[in-house]
Amino acid sequence: MSSHSKVDKISFAGLLIALGIIYGDIGTSPLYVFKAIVGTNSISSDLILGSLSCIIWTLTLQTTIKYVILTLHADNNGEGGIFSLYALIRRYGKFMVYPAMVGGVALIADGIITPPISVVSAVEGLQLLPGMHGISDNTIVIIVVFILSILFFAQQFGTEYIGKAFGPIMFIWFLLLAILGIQHIQDNYNILKAFNPVYAIRLLTSGGGKGFWILGAVFLCTTGAEALYSDLGHCGRRNIRLTWMFVKSCLIFNYLGQGAWLLNQEGKLIDFSTVNPFYSLMSPSFLVIGILIATMAAIIASQALISGSFTLIGEAMRLNLWPKLKIVFPTKEKGQIYIPYINYLLWAGCICVVFYFRKSSNMEAAYGLSICVCMIMTSILFAYYLRVKRFAWVYVGLYLLVYLSIEFSFLIANLVKFFHGGYITLIVGSLLFVVTFVWYRARKIKNRYVEFAELETYLAPLEQLSRDQGVPKYATHLAYMASANIPNQIEYKILHSIFNRKPKRADIYWFVHLDTLDQPYGQSYKVITYKKNDVYRIDFKIGFRVQPRVDLFFRQVIEDLKKTEEISFDNKYETVLNKNIIGDYRFIVIEKFLSNDNELPFFERLVMRVYFLLRHANISEEKSFGLDANNVRVEKFPLVISTLSCDTSLIRKT
Repeated sequence: MSSHSKVDKISFAGLLIALGIIYGDIGTSPLYVFKAIVGTNSISSDLILGSLSCIIWTLTLQTTIKYVILTLHADNNGEGGIFSLYALIRRYGKFMVYPAMVGGVALIADGIITPPISVVSAVEGLQLLPGMHGISDNTIVIIVVFILSILFFAQQFGTEYIGKAFGPIMFIWFLLLAILGIQHIQDNYNILKAFNPVYAIRLLTSGGGKGFWILGAVFLCTTGAEALYSDLGHCGRRNIRLTWMFVKSCLIFNYLGQGAWLLNQEGKLIDFSTVNPFYSLMSPSFLVIGILIATMAAIIASQALISGSFTLIGEAMRLNLWPKLKIVFPTKEKGQIYIPYINYLLWAGCICVVFYFRKSSNMEAAYGLSICVCMIMTSILFAYYLRVKRFAWVYVGLYLLVYLSIEFSFLIANLVKFFHGGYITLIVGSLLFVVTFVWYRARKIKNRYVEFAELETYLAPLEQLSRDQGVPKYATHLAYMASANIPNQIEYKILHSIFNRKPKRADIYWFVHLDTLDQPYGQSYKVITYKKNDVYRIDFKIGFRVQPRVDLFFRQVIEDLKKTEEISFDNKYETVLNKNIIGDYRFIVIEKFLSNDNELPFFERLVMRVYFLLRHANISEEKSFGLDANNVRVEKFPLVISTLSCDTSLIRKT
């Protein structure tokens, strides 16, 4: 049975895992959604019933139908997420890389505000405890900074063990949501009218369209929907769909309870900057336990988003959309990675958000703008996926009409948040987009000017050099990382490295090509023999979630070829052969630098300058390929683009 089918099989463990790692963000939304909706508005039955109706139908249309029913079908060998979706369609539409980049960076930018708003909303419950009304905002900020700092510090150790507790804790959390909601629905049964979408339409069109802007707060109820798709590989489609039925029921019960409580407050003067409708559902004697459970749920929500950001950046690196960064595998758990640089970046961003906004009510006014952009990009990519799967244009058009209308409505309503702090996530997202765009575009520019030669022309010279005893031997196996996709071609820079200046004699020359598959997992190789015992090419194909280990792969290939007698060391190293040793090997990695002799257009020259600036944060080429530093030599080669003309008449013999 494949790992995909095992993950997708419904099981008690799978259901618990799904509860623990998928629903943190959307599951903690009851902490702040109604608080954001009410805000400074006066409580009225039209506001409460209309906004609750918007919540119910948003969870139904946006989360249930779009993500749980439709988008989960875009299954990339069991993996999901915006980059997995892009990998499914990139061979059919190269331009789809731009929606993928925009959506990916928007999701990462969202990662700097989701942990703060979840944890702050939970910890602010302390101010509701008897005798704790005097607890200051500064104290809340210190507690939140401490919790987040511990959380980010713990990332380097992995979450293999603590992750096992996430499911039961979130199960308790959702049960708590349902119980609290059901208890308070009886406060005012009129709240059940909210299931009628007429109340939502009436609110959105009220006040000459002023009610439309309430969508900015309503959108907070579905911000975690993207995680349902991103974590497809961890839980499986069927486990997600089954648990979502439970989660959605618990969420709606709680929203109904909050709504009923709010209906009973109509006409009362309540300061919702200090009162949270969610905690108002709890009895004073239960508040301590409720705050503790809510805080744990908020921490789990933050953990899920942090882990998701690592996975997202790792996929972007494999797809050549992000600089290569150091990746650590803290546990043996499949797919769990830790990227120190991104961890520090997210931690710094979250701490700055906490100090800048300080209160959850301020964060609510800025939250949701970037994730709305991500959802729009997912809709565009999924529509293209439907066309690739040969769905009729009428269905694709209907999908786009419905969901782009919904999501652009949310986006327009969220734009008012720009001046309330939404600009922070948009600025962060824009900076991240510059990184992805430059990295992608610079690679295209470089590839445009790479010079290739026919390898067949150089086979005889390579054989002669291999047998030339007058040239000191450089290595038994000399391997070059080659970028040529066509097997019978070789980059000029590699030939320059072998033959020019000091020739490099080796018993066997290897040209190693690494190709990233559109599938997340899988490893295979193919060996092409150009001249037996002299020149070979190896094509490695690995999934975009697989960490390259070229050094290990290469040695395994040599061992395999030796066992099948496709390679030998006859008349070269008899002693080595008798000792069953494959001999020494050396990898050559050639890095390019932009020559001053170029005439690039201004925009492309700017892109290349930023690219080479980003290279300083990039890990070395040998590390990105998974090569042993002891067996690697890095050489520099100038990237000369449109060589500048030189007036030779100005040169005089002296």
